[in-house]
Amino acid sequence: MGANTIDFEKLNGLVPCVVQDASTNKVLMVAFMNAEAYDKTVREKKVTFYSRSKKRLWTKGETSGNSLELVEILQDCDNDSLLIKVNPKGPTCHTGADTCFNEKNEGWNLNRLETMIKDRKANPKKGSYTTSLFEAGLNKIAQKVGEEAVELVIEAKDENKDLFLNEAADLLYHYLVLLEAKNTSLDDVKAVLKKRHK
Repeated sequence: MGANTIDFEKLNGLVPCVVQDASTNKVLMVAFMNAEAYDKTVREKKVTFYSRSKKRLWTKGETSGNSLELVEILQDCDNDSLLIKVNPKGPTCHTGADTCFNEKNEGWNLNRLETMIKDRKANPKKGSYTTSLFEAGLNKIAQKVGEEAVELVIEAKDENKDLFLNEAADLLYHYLVLLEAKNTSLDDVKAVLKKRHK
């Protein structure tokens, strides 16, 4: 998809953009893009809009620091509006609310955990267990996955559901760290599983 396939002419050079959190699927805001804002967004991976009031481009977060990291852009069936999936860095609304519709953007899932793990790899944080794993290296991470797998098997043979679930969570967390250490993701694994079950 490129700017040349989007119909910017219907609204005098603009298209409406619905911005959605890629992890929670919450709608965060609605704004407009022109072709230049679209190209800048794709190029820089930070969402940029066209401000109708200021008559200029504005990159979300340029003053607040609460940017929108681009994940994906989808066109609608008429090619005249966009769905922009993002990872928000802070509240989206200028009022400080999570969304411009005054909704909480809460919701936890594996995508959020993967994002946190990826961020700890890119931006190490002192005192973070995840950071310490990346600093210890691939062998240590792989070793932890093996240890957690054995502990899960041991708990599976007992009748303590809480201990079993805690070990399952430990294994899944360390597995996601291993995927990130190998520059892969859960989506890559899902793609393999999907291929197997066609």
